[in-house]
Amino acid sequence: MENKERIERLATWIEASDYIVFFGGAGTSTESGIPDFRSAAGLYQTEQHSPYPPEELLSHTFFMEHPEVFYDFYRSKMLHPHAKPNGCHSLLAKLEQEGKLKTVITQNIDGLHQTAGSTNVLELHGSIHRNYCMDCSRFYSLQEIMQIKETVPRCPDCSGIIKPDVVLYEEELDQQILMRSVQEISTADLLIIGGTSLTVHPAAELVNYFHGSKIALLNADPTPYDHRAGLLIADRIGKVMSEAAALLHRDI
Repeated sequence: MENKERIERLATWIEASDYIVFFGGAGTSTESGIPDFRSAAGLYQTEQHSPYPPEELLSHTFFMEHPEVFYDFYRSKMLHPHAKPNGCHSLLAKLEQEGKLKTVITQNIDGLHQTAGSTNVLELHGSIHRNYCMDCSRFYSLQEIMQIKETVPRCPDCSGIIKPDVVLYEEELDQQILMRSVQEISTADLLIIGGTSLTVHPAAELVNYFHGSKIALLNADPTPYDHRAGLLIADRIGKVMSEAAALLHRDI
């Protein structure tokens, strides 16, 4: 089956569904100019010559012991304040407005789904747009963090280190968000999975809670869950979703 036919089937599935859930990862935002982690052009490959591997840099222990090195990496590689939503984000927001798509579950921390207009977004790994003082819990927006000139942002009230509300290695996912994700996926009549290698756990295991027959998996590279998909599309997700939007006569 050609990709054109696969996208036509995706559009048909979307039109026939009433409870769509989208589960996405870093590949959802690559067409918005945000690099992913594990692809050939991802952070884990391009940072191989760093003294510290990204998995170590982005760990809780490393943040606590070397906040200045963490923040240097975080500011230069993880923050993309000027990134704009692509066709995937836009179609999902449109489908939510129509009541067809119920929830976006994302491993991304960039907030692009909300920028596009989605409101029911479950952020498994947190968000760069929420930041808190570790001592007094005062909230800071991304804009406020960007305006602080010191490498390690500190709270002007108590001098405590400000930590982004993102889940680092060695930290547990928010159990309430995880349970809501399980509930949404188990209720869905169509699960669209996009831009994720499905190798990061426990997030990847959420796929197992879908009980229907319609899983559309949109990812450039193979995943461990390809055998579960009723529809596989190996292409850029923003491009695929834009083409699906055209077939659905949705103006995005």
